[in-house]
Amino acid sequence: MARRTKKAEPRLVKPSDIDPKRRPREGPDGLYDPADPGHRWERPLQAPGRMQVDFEERVDFRRLHEYRLARTRNALAKSKLGALLVFDQYNIRYISSTVIGEWARDKLTRWCLLTGNGEPWVWDFGSAARHHKLYAPWLPKNHCLAGLTGLRGAVSPKVGLFEAAAKEVRDILVQEGVADMPLGIDVVEPPFLFALQKLGVKVQDGQQVMLDAREIKSHDEITLLNMAAAMGDGVYQDIYEALKPGVRESEIVALATRRFYEMGSDCVEAVNAIAGERCSPHPHNFTDRLIRPGDQAYFDLIQTYMGYKTCYYRTFTVGSATPAQHDAYRKAREWMDNAIDSLKPGVSTDRVVQAFPKAQEIGFETEMAAFGLNFCHGLGLGLHERPLISRVNSFKDSYELKAGMVFAVETFCPAKDGISAARIEEEVVLTPDGAKIITLFPAQELPIANKY
Repeated sequence: MARRTKKAEPRLVKPSDIDPKRRPREGPDGLYDPADPGHRWERPLQAPGRMQVDFEERVDFRRLHEYRLARTRNALAKSKLGALLVFDQYNIRYISSTVIGEWARDKLTRWCLLTGNGEPWVWDFGSAARHHKLYAPWLPKNHCLAGLTGLRGAVSPKVGLFEAAAKEVRDILVQEGVADMPLGIDVVEPPFLFALQKLGVKVQDGQQVMLDAREIKSHDEITLLNMAAAMGDGVYQDIYEALKPGVRESEIVALATRRFYEMGSDCVEAVNAIAGERCSPHPHNFTDRLIRPGDQAYFDLIQTYMGYKTCYYRTFTVGSATPAQHDAYRKAREWMDNAIDSLKPGVSTDRVVQAFPKAQEIGFETEMAAFGLNFCHGLGLGLHERPLISRVNSFKDSYELKAGMVFAVETFCPAKDGISAARIEEEVVLTPDGAKIITLFPAQELPIANKY
């Protein structure tokens, strides 16, 4: 008779088992530091094919995970927090390398906990948690848990799910020795916050800690951002060829969305398509308006590849262009080039923002009214990360630019005809020598689609 073997139970990770600094492995260049971004500035920025191959190194996703987790540990260690509890989908992915689709982005139904002494804990839909146990071996199996709280109010707080989840979190804080330290939270449903506070957990802002962690992109992150930008290059070629009288803004959106998914996009978050009299002021959306001869038209491509975003504006005219349209475009390009020329490691953001026009120069009464038209914003898993450089905030809270930052530079200039406007956006990687543009569809001069 065959002897029955005892089923192995998942190993419980204890504080004594974890040393955040003990992650070395032997390599030809000595000890491996997971928090080292591994930049290769002496080489061209890489944009390889999407397939994994055995004959050249492309993106190393396990190295990417180790880097992001190490960056989070380091940021947490520099803070006065004992742990981070995150509900923001970008933070969850950054810490745990788990994701269940963009539909979860606004549900607040997944969360992740990381203490200074432990490995990531992930609460998810029950079937997703079981999937993580099978396919996410970088997480301890007993750290992938079924979870549900309020689904933004769909489940009443009277059910008690918030209290149960808060107790689970508090018990882990006790188990891993950080219950007496503040807990950092990014975004949360109020009943979850109240339940934690009722248990005596001191809650503070954790989003700033996470943005500190996500600020410097690794070689793998820069590669993914460059691959995403290359997809945008291709979509703009398709838009340039399709842009002609009789085509609707919504048809261009459909074309762009289809092409992105054909090329491997995770999610097309938004495609703005704006033409003709809709160009000024900027409405930040699209309609079913028909494109007409002589229209100015600009577009923004916001999509993700392996979680990493694009934010990529280009402006065209259809068939022909007027002197007013050319003049607006030249001004927008001049502001763009001046801003990019100022981007260097060690430069303060209050210096960079001086390259952008004041609100009154583009017809707005205040800087708040003009926000989002001439500024810079960080790109990564999120659409707006550090640095965020604008006249609204950068004179009051400036900080130093660093090599390894990746961000978008945006300019907008209304035309003197009162209808048209130019909108340009370049994505840049900040290298030790300055900004390197990775959005390559031509934009030095105003492109005229299907010129007459």
